[in-house]
Amino acid sequence: MTLLSADDARWMGAALTLAERTRGMTAPNPNVGCVIVADGVVVGRGWTQAGGRPHAEAMALDQAGLRARGATAFVTLEPCAHVSPRGPACSDLLVTAGVARVVVAHRDPDARTDGRGIARLRAAGIIVDTDVRERDASRIMAGFLTRRAHGRPFVTLKLALSLDGAAAMADGRSRWITGPEARAHAHLERARHEAILVGRGTWEADRPRLDVRLPGLEQRSPEQVVLSSQPIDGVRTIVTPEDIATLAGDHLLIEGGARTAAAFLAADLVDRLLLYRAPVIVGGGRTLPDIGLTDLAHAHGRWRLTDARALGSDRVEVYERG
Repeated sequence: MTLLSADDARWMGAALTLAERTRGMTAPNPNVGCVIVADGVVVGRGWTQAGGRPHAEAMALDQAGLRARGATAFVTLEPCAHVSPRGPACSDLLVTAGVARVVVAHRDPDARTDGRGIARLRAAGIIVDTDVRERDASRIMAGFLTRRAHGRPFVTLKLALSLDGAAAMADGRSRWITGPEARAHAHLERARHEAILVGRGTWEADRPRLDVRLPGLEQRSPEQVVLSSQPIDGVRTIVTPEDIATLAGDHLLIEGGARTAAAFLAADLVDRLLLYRAPVIVGGGRTLPDIGLTDLAHAHGRWRLTDARALGSDRVEVYERG
């Protein structure tokens, strides 16, 4: 475990920010960020490009050129150790470039690397420090890590609720509980997921577009998936929550309806909660159905608040597994 210096934390923070740029666009590769620093100045920046190549290190080294020699590379994930038809191993690239030190946030769980990248760097005489802002890296690369650990995408459940906990009026109408700022934020979330899922009831009642309608991000609209026991023409369907393992991407956003949300919660397949709270009281509205909870004691400690902010008159709260 590395003692975290202020400079190491700062430069790794820059690499983590870069890693965020292509979240939801790099599967099956992880979204990685890399910053190369020489004499306190950034000489190279890189992040995994859409489709998984080039890797972050390759992009940063190409930008740094000869200035990489003797520099320090800050990388959010252990540099890969395997040669691919799509490009060389990043650990080899760093050795060839002559960097003096590599700072790593998170070890790579891929069996083709898993410690081999770090070992290769050290064998070449490069100083390697690890576990710098590891928790932050875990959050940013949650899709990749969840796929490796559990064989399924990282699941975010979005809920728009009134102050009294209603997800819709008594007759099922829910458009719109939240205001335009919250809806714009939800579209940004869509752009960071490869797939978006609703239940069949929501699909038939609302015919939702489930796309991204933010200027410049329209091309990042996710694949549409419906939870349904029967096929639906022109759209991908899965029968059970567990079937999300068959989806290609590493990030899945669940948007509705209440029964679908409850099914995923009951199956313990939700990793992140995205709650939009509107300053309205519905009274007698629809809430989540039973999720199989038998004792309130089992509910405590399950979720940890990681972010909260105002969005116009609404508020968004983000919870992750405790």
